[in-house]
Amino acid sequence: MKKLLTVISTIVLGLGATSCDSYLDINQDPNSPAESNMNANIMMPAAEMNLAASYGDFLRIAGGYYAQHFSQTFGTSNYLDYSQFTMSATRSSGTYTQLNARTLKNLDYILKFASADGEWGTYLAATTLRAFTYQILVDCYGEVPFTESMNASNVSPKYDEGDVIYAAMIDSLDAALSRAKSNDKVCTNMLFGTNTAAEWIPFANAVKLKMLMRESGVKDVQAQLDALVAEGNFPTEDIAFQGIWKNESGQMSPFYAEEFSSAWGSTQENVVANIAIIGTMQSASYTDPRIAAFFKTNEKGDYTGGVSGSNFSTSKSYKAAYWCRPVASYDMPVYLITVSEVEFFLSEYYAKKGNAAQAAAHYQAAIEASFNTAGVSGASTYISKNPYDQDNYKKVLGVAKWVALAGVNNFEAWCEVRRMDYPAFGTVTGDDLYDNQSDASYSPNLYVPGTLYTPIQVYGPVGPGKLLERWPYAESSSSRNGNSPDFPGYTTPVFWGK
Repeated sequence: MKKLLTVISTIVLGLGATSCDSYLDINQDPNSPAESNMNANIMMPAAEMNLAASYGDFLRIAGGYYAQHFSQTFGTSNYLDYSQFTMSATRSSGTYTQLNARTLKNLDYILKFASADGEWGTYLAATTLRAFTYQILVDCYGEVPFTESMNASNVSPKYDEGDVIYAAMIDSLDAALSRAKSNDKVCTNMLFGTNTAAEWIPFANAVKLKMLMRESGVKDVQAQLDALVAEGNFPTEDIAFQGIWKNESGQMSPFYAEEFSSAWGSTQENVVANIAIIGTMQSASYTDPRIAAFFKTNEKGDYTGGVSGSNFSTSKSYKAAYWCRPVASYDMPVYLITVSEVEFFLSEYYAKKGNAAQAAAHYQAAIEASFNTAGVSGASTYISKNPYDQDNYKKVLGVAKWVALAGVNNFEAWCEVRRMDYPAFGTVTGDDLYDNQSDASYSPNLYVPGTLYTPIQVYGPVGPGKLLERWPYAESSSSRNGNSPDFPGYTTPVFWGK
């Protein structure tokens, strides 16, 4: 996407020169260091920044369109296909390669170094990021090369089923957590200010919680969940790459660099707010205070949202400045998992057990944490207008989580909408909201808050009233791989969504 993939080494080197002076040679490409110089202190920042570049940019943008947080701005078409619920094998290929050939490859080396040296803090950190990365790949593609993926001589690694990969990653987290102690040393990293395992242990537990909760709808993991929740050692602060970005070319937060920076010589603005999220966060009787943290007002000082499937290319009145853009800055965090997400999972855990009191308490904590992340007050008002309801917990939690993630982590929002089936599709369609021809046809008043809608000119293989459930296998993985399976279809859920 633009030049972001080609400057990832620059990002790592620039950050390394300020954050890791004693470890990084600024004349050495950390993605391809000389074999004699390979060590965890060089490779961990490289793995992290490649993860941040993919997760905080391409995956955030695509997820935002599929979750109907984003729509396409006037007169441009870069992501119009996403807006219509499509993804090609080519479009995701660069991100797939970045996660595999850079993030996972570096982490694989780190795990070997750490295991050989008994550095169990570093081993836990690398294991956690590895599980996180494979979770992303499974959630996108369903099946990916895993057991044979790190064998460079095998040009046709087999594709493993997503549930097999999830189970293996959870087992690896358990093994790493059993070895690591809070004061164990962790190699140089960009995620935490300290170099011990004390902060990585709760992060590993949070990743494990997310994966187990996604498994829980299709697999009996109750005993594992019970033990993890009883331990209760989850993050008390959001886990994010933050405080490391600079207002310099190649060193900005990835989403900002892609969509808002003119450093690449491009002034094209593509991503604007979708009527679905704007219409849910703003109504005649209530405006969610987080809307100001998530989206800018338009040139008139109003909150407006575009319609999925259209870039209003024929518009005379609704020019680019009419639409709301996401709030972004060069130093914006790349969130991996927030306290709010953890609390939402815990609320769902107790809801499934029939413990309405605990489910309600964690629901309230999730909303409060979301407001804290947004830096606004007013959580109690939101809760009073959207109270917890044990009989409809999936809808309450699903819609509330979708809203909370709108300005934080759009990729995970797409995952959770697919899993929880909320927000659900309403009866209003994109064609009802705008006829793709006349300004006068734009009818945001028809949108029903807390629902999704079929995009204008929705991609045929997806069809009306359905989500894009998975991506075609990435071209860089499948084109020359004789073991590449047949694509099961855009509306075939990944394993946890069945």
